[in-house]
Formats: sequence, C-alpha cells, structure tokens
Amino acid sequence: HSSTFLMERHRSVGGERDNPGFDSTLDEPPVYQEADHRTVRPSVVSAFGHDTLDRVPNIDFYRNAGSVSGHRAVRPSLQELHNVFQKVSACLRSCYFLVLFIFTTVTVFQFYHSEKLACFLYLVFACTFSLQNGEISVPDTVNDDDEGSDGTPSDDLESAIPSDAKGGTIKFGWIRGVLVRCMLNIWGVMLFIRLSWIFGQAGWGLGIVVIVLSCVVTTITGLSMSAICTNGVVRGGGAYYMISRSLGPEFGGSIGLIFAFANAVAVAMYVVGFAETVVELLKDNDLLMVSEINDIRIVGCITVVLLLAISVAGMEWEAKAQILLLIILLVAIVNVFVGTFIPVTDRKKSEGIFNYQSNIFLENFTPDFRDGESFFSVFAIFFPAATGILAGANISGDLRDPQAAIPKGTLLAILITGVTYLGVALCVSATVVRDATGNATDIITAGMVCNGSSVAACELGYDFSSCAVEKCKFGSINNNQVMTMVSGFGPLIIAGTFSATLSSALASLVSAPKVFQALCKDNIYKILHFFAKGYGKNNEPIRGYVLTFIISVAFILVGNLNVIAPIISNFFLASYALINFSCFHASYAKSPGWRPAYKFYNMWLSLAGALLCCVVMFVINWWAALLTYAIEILLYVYVKVKKPDVNWGSSTQAVTFVSSVSNALSLSGVEDHVKNFRPQILAMTGSARSRPALLDLAHSLTKNYGLCIACEVFEGPRSETLEEMNAGMEKNQLWLRKSKRKAFYSAVACNSFREGAESLLQASGLGRMKPNTLMIGFQRNWRTAGIEAVQSYVGVLHDALDFEYGTVILRTNHGLDVSHIVEAEDENEQQALDKDMMPNGGKAKGLFSKSRKSKQVLTTRGTSPQTLFLSHQMNEKLLEASSQFKKKQPKGTIDVWWLFDDGGLTLLLPYILTTRKKWKDSKLRIFIAGQPGRCEQDKQEMKSLVEKFRINCTDINVIDSINVPPSADSYKKLEDMIEPFCLHEASRDTAQAGAMRKEHPWKITDQELSTFEEKTNLQVRLNEVLQEHSKSANLIIVSMPIARKESVSDFLYMAWLDILTKDLPPTLLIRGNHKSVLTFYS
Repeated sequence: HSSTFLMERHRSVGGERDNPGFDSTLDEPPVYQEADHRTVRPSVVSAFGHDTLDRVPNIDFYRNAGSVSGHRAVRPSLQELHNVFQKVSACLRSCYFLVLFIFTTVTVFQFYHSEKLACFLYLVFACTFSLQNGEISVPDTVNDDDEGSDGTPSDDLESAIPSDAKGGTIKFGWIRGVLVRCMLNIWGVMLFIRLSWIFGQAGWGLGIVVIVLSCVVTTITGLSMSAICTNGVVRGGGAYYMISRSLGPEFGGSIGLIFAFANAVAVAMYVVGFAETVVELLKDNDLLMVSEINDIRIVGCITVVLLLAISVAGMEWEAKAQILLLIILLVAIVNVFVGTFIPVTDRKKSEGIFNYQSNIFLENFTPDFRDGESFFSVFAIFFPAATGILAGANISGDLRDPQAAIPKGTLLAILITGVTYLGVALCVSATVVRDATGNATDIITAGMVCNGSSVAACELGYDFSSCAVEKCKFGSINNNQVMTMVSGFGPLIIAGTFSATLSSALASLVSAPKVFQALCKDNIYKILHFFAKGYGKNNEPIRGYVLTFIISVAFILVGNLNVIAPIISNFFLASYALINFSCFHASYAKSPGWRPAYKFYNMWLSLAGALLCCVVMFVINWWAALLTYAIEILLYVYVKVKKPDVNWGSSTQAVTFVSSVSNALSLSGVEDHVKNFRPQILAMTGSARSRPALLDLAHSLTKNYGLCIACEVFEGPRSETLEEMNAGMEKNQLWLRKSKRKAFYSAVACNSFREGAESLLQASGLGRMKPNTLMIGFQRNWRTAGIEAVQSYVGVLHDALDFEYGTVILRTNHGLDVSHIVEAEDENEQQALDKDMMPNGGKAKGLFSKSRKSKQVLTTRGTSPQTLFLSHQMNEKLLEASSQFKKKQPKGTIDVWWLFDDGGLTLLLPYILTTRKKWKDSKLRIFIAGQPGRCEQDKQEMKSLVEKFRINCTDINVIDSINVPPSADSYKKLEDMIEPFCLHEASRDTAQAGAMRKEHPWKITDQELSTFEEKTNLQVRLNEVLQEHSKSANLIIVSMPIARKESVSDFLYMAWLDILTKDLPPTLLIRGNHKSVLTFYS
C-alpha cells in the first residue's frame, strides 16, 4: 500500500527512533512474514482474507508510553471500528501524488524544526489521503509518542529512556548478575570470624536452628520476591521497585529511602571490618601508622576511594572485581574443609584443635551460653550475615532478563550459602573444643578422672580444666581466629576475610546508588530529583555514587558502628517484611492483574514471613526496630500528604476496590433508619468547573460523610456527544480530586436535558449508596430560554418528586454558570501552549488542536469598549460570587423559613451546614408561619420541637402577616414577568379560547391564574417578608412550593420560584420527600 511505502520512507530517514536498549531476543513479537527487501509486520489481509482496520494481538500494543524495550503502538480505537464508515470522496484521490510532495517537505522540516509536529503531520496525511483504488489504506501500526494519557511526559521508570543510551549496554545473566552477587554479599565477615563463636555458645544443635531460622526468613522472602518480579517486567530499583509497584508510592517511597541509606551505611560497615583486619595485621607486625582508631579511618577512606573508582568505571569492571573476589572466597572456604583433614600438630592440640572426633562433636551439641549471651542475642549477631539476598535484585535494571534471573539466582544463592554455613560450622564443631589453654604441658596424668566442661579434651589426653576457673585464650568460644587456625593455610583465610568484606562493600556501593536513582526518577521526593540523572551507556548514577561515598566516609570516620549496625539490619528486615507483605497483599486482593509466572509461593506463607521479619527485628534490637518503624511511618505520611502524581496499579488500589464492594454489599443488607439518614446529593453542575458555587455548597453538605455526585448531561445525538463526554470523564474527576472536592463525576449523553436528568435520577449510585436529594441551580434565563428549555427544567423537578427525591434549588444574584469563562480561559491556555510549541512562535499547531463545542465563548471581535468593560465587570462579579461558598463565611445568620413540613429536610440541611468549619460563625434562625393571635403559642411549640431534635438555634420567629395581600408594586412585578406567557383567553369566545389553548398549550390561562390566585399571591407576599426579615442573612432556606402536575403550567411555576427568590441573598429552595429525616427518639 501507499501508506506502507510512506512508513518505510519515514523509517529510512530516521522517523522512527532506534532504541539501542532494546534486545530483540527478549520480547520482540515473532516475525510472521519476511520479504526479501524489507521486514515489516504482515498485512492483516493475509490473516483474514479481507482488508480491515482491526489488528492482530501484538506486544507493542501493551507497552507503556516510551517503553525502553520497544516502541509502543496504538491500536485502532473502538470509535474508528464502530462508528459509521465515512466514505472518502473521489476528488480526494487526486491528492494522492500531492501527499508524496507534502511528505518530503515534512521530512525536511522534521530535521530542521519540530520533530513532533513533523511526525504528527505525517500520520495525518498518511492515514487520511493514502488512497488506492478508492479504498483507505492505513499503516499497520501507529507509534505512540512518549507521553502519558494526559499529554504530559511520564516520569514513571518504565517510560524513562536513557538519553545517553547509544548502544553497547552491559547486561548480566543470572549467574554473574544475581547468583555471584548474592553469594558474595551473604558470605560476609561472619563466616570466618564469628561462626565458630556462635556454635561454641549455642552448640551445634541450637546453632543449626539459628542458621535454619535465618534461611527460612530469607527463603520465604526470596519466594515472595520471585512471585512479584515474575508478575510483569522489572526495571531498575530492586526492592524499592517491587514494593512501590506492588504497595504503591507511600510504602515504596519510604522503604526505598531507608533501603538506599542502609546500603550506603553498610558500605562503611564492611569497609571498617576490612580496615580492622588490616590494622590487626599492622599491629601484630608493629607497623601502626598513627594509632589504632586513626589507622582504621585512614585505611577505610583509602579503601572506599578505590571501591568507588571500580564502581564508577562501570558495571563491567565491578563484575570482574566480583568474580575475582568470589574465586578468593571459594578457595578460602575449601581451605577450611581441607584443614580439618590435615593431621594436627601437638601445638594445635594444645589450642583445642583436633581432627574429627565423635566425642568433641557430641560435647558441642548442647549450648553453653556465657557472658550474658542467650539464643536471641546469638541469633541477632548472626542474622546480618543472611541479609544479602537483595544484592541481585538491586541491580535489576542491569540484568538481561530480571524475571528469570532474580528467582533462580537468589534462591540458589540462599541454598548454597546456607549449606556452606552449616558445613563449615559442623566441621568446626567436630574438630574444636570450646576451651583450651594453649599450653602443651597441660596433659592428662595417670589416674586423673575426666569430668567438667572439658571431658572430650580430657579423653584425648589434654587437661583444660583450668579454663573453668580463669578465662582461656583458645577454643571456639574464646578465639575469633579459629578458622585461620583450623585451615590448611592461614593466610588464605585472611585473604578470604578481605574478599568477604570487600565484596559485600562493593555490592552495597553499587546497590545504594542504583536504588536511589530509581527512587529519584519516580520523583516521589521532588527535592531529590537531582540524583535521577544517569551517565554513560549504562546510565550510571554518578551523582548517587558521590552521595553514597560521602555518607560512607562520614560513618567510616566515626570508626565504631556497633550502635549503627542493628539499625541497618532492621532497615534490611523492614524491606524483607514489606516484600513478603506485598506478595500477600497482591494475592489477597485477587486482582486479575496478579498473574506471577513463578507459582511456588503461598500468600499465607508470605504473611508469616512478614510477621517473622517483624519479630526478628525486635529480637535483634527492640529500640532499633521502633526507630525503623518511626522513620518509615514519617516518610509514609509525608508521601501520603504530598500525593505524588503516579499510578502504578498497586495492590492497595485493588484491596481498596475489593473492600469498597464488600462494604457496599454489606450496606445493602441494612435497612434504612431515620437516625442514620444523611443527604446523598445528585448535583446538576454540568462540567465539574461550570458551577463552582453549586458544587461547593453540595460538598459542604456531604463533605466526607455523604455521597455527592456532580452530574452533566450532554445534549444532542449520541454520535456527536459521546466523544466529548468520554474525553471529559477522567478530566473532570481529576479536577475534583485536585481541587479537594470529595465528589464523583457522572455524565450521560441524551437527546434532551430532561431525558439525561431522568437517567441520572434513576440509575445513579450503588445499592444503599444512592442519591436521595437533587440539587440544581435556578434557571435565571427562563423568560428567554424557550419553551422546550423551561418544560425540560420544570420536568426535571417533577421527575425528582416522582422518584421521591428531596429537591434543592440554589439561586444567587449573579448566577451560577461560569462555563463561558472557563472555556475562554482554556482557549487562551491552549493558544499560548500552541505558540510555545512552535519553533518560531507560529500558529500552525493550532490547526490540529481539538475543537471545542462552546455554547458561549468570550470574544472581543466587533465589540465596543464600553460593552467590553461591562462584560468584564459582570464576569468579575460572577467569578467572585461563584467562590463565595468556598470561603469561610462571615459572622451572620442562616435564616430557615420552615413553612411546610416536608419530613425535616428543610431544617436538617442548614443544621448540617452549621457543623462545618466554614459556616461555624453562622447562627441558625427559624421562621415559621403563624396564625394571628397565637404567635407565642406557635413559637413555644416550635421551640419544644427544635429542642427535642437537639438542634441549636438563636431565635425562632413567628410571622403572622404572611396571609396579607402583597403590595401593588410587588404584584405588578409578577404581572410584568408573566405577561409574555399569558394566553388572555377570557376576553375571547369559547371557540376562539379553545383554539388558542390548543395552539399554545404551554401558556398561562386566565382560568389557571384565577384558580391559583392565592398561591400566586403567597409567593409574592413571601418575597416581601423575606426582604423585610432576611435581607442581611448569609444564606436563606425556604420551603419550596410544589406545582401539581397538569394543573400548574411550567411558566407560572417558574414565575413563582422567580418572584419568591428575587433580589435576595443566596437562597435555597428545599422540599423533602415527606419522609421523616429527623427524630427525637434515641
């Protein structure tokens, strides 16, 4: 097709960006058909036998915007497939060859001006004008730009394309990337310096429990992590990435910062451990430079500088260094096993070291805790040795296939290191006694009885009984260098110690910046976004390396990390706990999106693992655990308050949905009770921004305690209104959330306003969470709006009463509708944006901006300056009035004219307002109609009723002059108001009158005016009374008059409402559904 030709031309000149980070062997869709001269996706015709816009399933349709592993493609929209087919006129075919010229021009423009505009022009012309034999030919796919759905660049990590990625990136497999790193991180200093002491204290019986319990915690965490990381593509960030994408930014952001900091301080811990070993050697050879503590600082700083140089040199150099350290470490471990088989000398025997002896093994089975140690204290000392399982996950962004590598490498590393710890510890337990003097002359003499703690040594010919009286220097409990003494060649153990400390330090030095960079890229903490930038082909976080280096040096200079160490272990454990909880939470939510490829996990096992991690935290150090939780909670609250603009589809969202459905179903089984009545408001606001005063008042009534739905009706043929409605749904809900209005937005497309409102009245809500009160603005322009508009408006009020809704009408002097101002502002913003987008400030982009169907758009063309000034003044007053209910109300009154008993809604709504902060300075005044001569009695009765309702009011007024006829001036206003809508048939004969009623059935007849004369007079008189008593009120509440269907014409009813509320402060007309909403029973 011609479009295929254009697409190929576009690609050949660089229209499609190459992504060097994309590995075609990982997730490229299979190539179904390959031509000799080009490789493209096959035409859909070959699959189905006819030309169609539908596309076969393809991975490119499911990528995130700006995916780093391939371009996102946009499938045909539902409207493109479903809408009426628009035939292209034959005259357009003549444009076909013109398109080639346009495309060439666009391509040149692309290189010299705006690439995005050029691509957009290309798509428009390629899709619209590529004609062949009268048919429309479309490209196979359309590549999406790197923008989110809202048109803004996505800051999500999946969308972040490294700007420097030009090819040659280093990606690791599961062995070098995960297995080696985890093993090196788990095999720490503990293996050579502390393991013999742990088994000496706890015995090999409880010692095995210590190791197995540690492995259980790490294995459960490894299983949970495997499930999470196989439930979708894993990017850089390790534990932070998995927790944040599973539990959301609040948990992820807090634990990410803690985890990155813990890794940075861990670098200092391991380096100080290395420095202490070096200084011990210097001390033994009398080569100290300054003093012991200062030498540790000097050696530590030099070491961390060298490690930083290796890290900054790139992941490839760091990986090579890890391999070298692994080889040294493996040789050292083998050296220990070999040493246990080499025949021991008499000197070694005097130091408590023998070859394998069953009596030594049996004696070391039972625990022998000394110096105040216990099982938990020994466990607390060993457990940090098992906290290296995230070393591979932390560089997930540098793995070739994280989904396969992380589970396989991590779990295998836990198995290998666990077996190694057990093997080394059991070998030492079978060859080394707990206490030895080191004196070769302490041998058993003839006739000596073997008893006490050194029975095994006694049976082997050595008398170490003096160790029970004074502390000896040798034995598994007394000497931390037992591994060196047991081994075949001692210096190899020192080299292994160096290897273990340096490898762990190097792994932490790489992990901390990588995790921190991922956290900063997500922009959860905006102040840290500076550290998100990467450099080089691997997007190395150089700034993060520098920050980690500074933190490490700061703690190295302290020189003593005994207090900091348990806090760091708790930080790691907090991460493990959240990983386990993430797996449980995602499984518990039962979201269809939770489909991990790794099946060997259990949600309850993950929960047990999370609880076990929390218990271990307190076992290791209770105050450090409390400190960890406190820091995590503070960071959680900070992120929760800031509300970062991210949406990762977390399990928290899924559980919230499940809980909401469950609660809604539970609520549906509860019968309504008057004590629990609360207004659930259906507010006819139009667009969420169109009538802010109406929305603010509705929000004040519902706040966080009731349902509020902002509704809009799109009038017109559905084919014309659906697109606009769908486009506005998310936009309006987002505006409600950002403006902190606790409300929902709902819209319907119907042929008329009344049909739409009727649909909303019947179908809105869910179960018991259904609206029970309609809130609508007063139609100020009813005299000029036209017959259909008035009939539709009054019809909505009738429908609300038919459906037993409480009805509330709000009227303000300046009106409620500010949609024309909002649309004008949007137009100006769009024009300014279009201007900024153009390289030379041109206006071409505006040709393709979305058109808006504005009912009223402010314009300055052909308008006199005086008219413009008046219009500007009116808009300013309107805007000021529209925000009046958003502000705190001044001291004043809310005047309630409770004229008719409607179940109590007229009294309940103003009472609810007085409980809100904005209205707390407004006092309630109640006005009722009374009969002449019994005003005091009526007042006492109302006072008693209000007191029983427990509603505070400052004053109760009885008006006994309501039945007085209105003044002539006031009535004249009403007559002038209804004059254009009166039929005046009384002066005509019967036939003419009948014809006039048939021709104008909507007009007000003389008979109707006569029938409802008293009710009409009442509305006029009420306005006079309201003007007299409530002119200065903050808000007036009045019982709304009801018009009987098919008796009172629509225009007469509108005149009643108009004259009743004319020239008053903001007024609410309220009519309940005549079911009690107030009760004085407990």
